[in-house]
Amino acid sequence: MARKENADTAANPGRLKQIALTYKMTRRADSKVGLVVAGVGIVTFGVFLAIGFLIGHPVYLGILGFILAFLAMAIIFGRRAERAAFGQMEGQPGAAAAVLENVGRGWTTTPAVAMNRNQDVVHRAVGKAGIVLVGEGNPNRVKTLLAAEKKRMARIVVDVPVHDIIVGDGEGQVSLKKLRTAMLKLPRVLAGPQVTAANDRLRAMGDLMSNMPLPKGPMPKGMRMPRGGKTR
Repeated sequence: MARKENADTAANPGRLKQIALTYKMTRRADSKVGLVVAGVGIVTFGVFLAIGFLIGHPVYLGILGFILAFLAMAIIFGRRAERAAFGQMEGQPGAAAAVLENVGRGWTTTPAVAMNRNQDVVHRAVGKAGIVLVGEGNPNRVKTLLAAEKKRMARIVVDVPVHDIIVGDGEGQVSLKKLRTAMLKLPRVLAGPQVTAANDRLRAMGDLMSNMPLPKGPMPKGMRMPRGGKTR
């Protein structure tokens, strides 16, 4: 019991520190986040407290209002923090990979399975919807990369549906902030064992980055493929 209490005590400062860090990062891109979140909390609590006085139960409605106000503040803060994060990642090479890593359970993401010297890149995600190739960069060059990657996989996973998405704001493209939603909307057609089998075959095939260590998340803008690197 004592160990559990000590673990909880140690974890709480970590969570508070993480929230504070997230707030600071969000405030850099959204200077009004504090006012908006506080306003939502005050209004929500005030409405419930006023209703409580009207019906003669200010304490009960006040407690309920406090809980719901805290919940509303957390939701609004989460959405604005997410929007700020996407705004900071937008346009950075490798940003789509960071989004794919957080799509949810059931998806296996392999960043940068194809790349050229212009930093156009294709990432791969495998789940019950099949294989999803996500390209980011110049649309024309990305289409070439996607076609080459599909051809490469065709010999290995002939029985698995393959979807392709190009990240961007142009026609037929999916914006970075809507990428996760687009992934989750894809129809689920594979069973768990089929997903595992597809992942195993793709791993055996290898990929461009298997021998090139890369940092997680968006890649630095100045990064270039090494001269000996493989291109497609």
